[in-house]
Amino acid sequence: MPSSLEQLINKQIKRWEIAKKEGKKEEYIPVITISREPGSGGSIIGKRVAELEGLDFFHKEIITQIAEDANISNMLLETLDEKGLSLIEEWISSLVNRQHLWPDKFLQHLMKVIGTIGRHGRAVIVGRGANFLLPPERTLRVRVVAPLEERVKNVSKQFNVSLEEARKRVIRTESDRRAFIRKYFHADVSSPLNYDIVINTATMGLEGAIKVVREGFHYKKEMLSTKK
Repeated sequence: MPSSLEQLINKQIKRWEIAKKEGKKEEYIPVITISREPGSGGSIIGKRVAELEGLDFFHKEIITQIAEDANISNMLLETLDEKGLSLIEEWISSLVNRQHLWPDKFLQHLMKVIGTIGRHGRAVIVGRGANFLLPPERTLRVRVVAPLEERVKNVSKQFNVSLEEARKRVIRTESDRRAFIRKYFHADVSSPLNYDIVINTATMGLEGAIKVVREGFHYKKEMLSTKK
């Protein structure tokens, strides 16, 4: 509901304000983006990493709701100073030209929303092509995969549906995600070149995947701090 969404965003804005007052903005903490095959456990990994590292967590649904609501999107943009707004505009313009994008109203809002989160840092973003929107040097881009049969079993168990129904859900969702990335970013969501880390949860397990992402996050944070 819009009211609950506005409350959620107000809480997020307050967290950013507190971080700024505590001087946490002096050290940029990278954003982790997680792209995942349906049923691979990517959302679980993202949420757990956010909890363990003290990062803000933005899942696909909340990002979509914000991008579809102009008033909420503007609330986020207002958290940036003039320099931050200017940098986002420059980055979006560069992105549009470099990838030959033709952004409709939704994509314009989506770019601004994800760009704002990226400017604040210290966040995990799951889905919505965030890895294509944020500067790779300030982002840890993760792709979570698993064999189809494994993912079908996971979805069947998670939603208490038959294997046949789970397979339909996995295939439909996977097709929708591929189409979304093709439409808005002219890219192949499954190409490993679009990520820093690709993890197979069928062999690594969720705990192993969480450890790998956290290790990559700390390494990325160290890289950013040495560049200053």
